[in-house]
Amino acid sequence: MSTPKNGSLLERVRGFTREVAKFGAVGGLGVLVNLGVFNLIRNTTDLQVVRASVIATVVAIATNYLGFRYFAYRDRAQSGRTRELTLFALFSAIGLVIENGVLYTATYGFGWDGPLASNVFKFVGIGTATVFRFWSYRTWVFKALPAPTEPSEPMPDPAPVPKPDRRPEPLPEPAPANN
Repeated sequence: MSTPKNGSLLERVRGFTREVAKFGAVGGLGVLVNLGVFNLIRNTTDLQVVRASVIATVVAIATNYLGFRYFAYRDRAQSGRTRELTLFALFSAIGLVIENGVLYTATYGFGWDGPLASNVFKFVGIGTATVFRFWSYRTWVFKALPAPTEPSEPMPDPAPVPKPDRRPEPLPEPAPANN
């Protein structure tokens, strides 16, 4: 959601709060998709933890793009869709590295590989990456539209249209034709 740049502090705080709430709603769905796909892969395949997590993160990123573009940031500039998708993919990839870096460190650095530990550190990684994603998406990907500028001087009222003093006289009726 766009936050007014020239509005009062209260208006800016309200706009930011709405933006955070919408981002959180989309992100909450993304977390459910991410953890759901992660646990589905972990329980049905022999894929390693971080590989399963990367697949789940990619699925969640695709889900989140739709939610951000058509819900959370629908009022933001929509020109340059190629630029938007490129930046979204770039920042999402950085978020993927942050998110899965936490899980990688816990799994391979500390040996915490149980189902509960994997989910806890996956969740911690998601939270850490979310802070980065929120900043990058609102700053670079879904840019706010410029605030409408008000003219410095009020526009004068248009000049009134003069009303005729009297109604036009009706045209005389034509004389009947003599044949």
